[in-house]
Amino acid sequence: MKMGLVVGTVVATQKDEKLKGLRLMVVRDLTLALEEKDTFVVAADSVGAGVGEVVLYASGSSARMTTLTSEKPCDATIMAIVDTVTVGGEVKYRKVPEVGVAD
Repeated sequence: MKMGLVVGTVVATQKDEKLKGLRLMVVRDLTLALEEKDTFVVAADSVGAGVGEVVLYASGSSARMTTLTSEKPCDATIMAIVDTVTVGGEVKYRKVPEVGVAD
């Protein structure tokens, strides 16, 4: 899996029948230090991620292993929304809870 930041959405009104119903998100790759890379991927969203969230995504055949993407022509799928990243005992990222939501 890779870590990325959801930076946008993709809308495609004309697409293969097997892609209907999938939300497509633009994900920018991140380093372990959460620095943005210059690489992007369009990924199917299987977990309800939103713009601005740090996510884990899989590519290749692993992208078709979710209930939502099984047997679909997907090459990248968001599989998790990240809450915390700790590297070498140091917290590199912690998701800020939404206003009105207890952590």
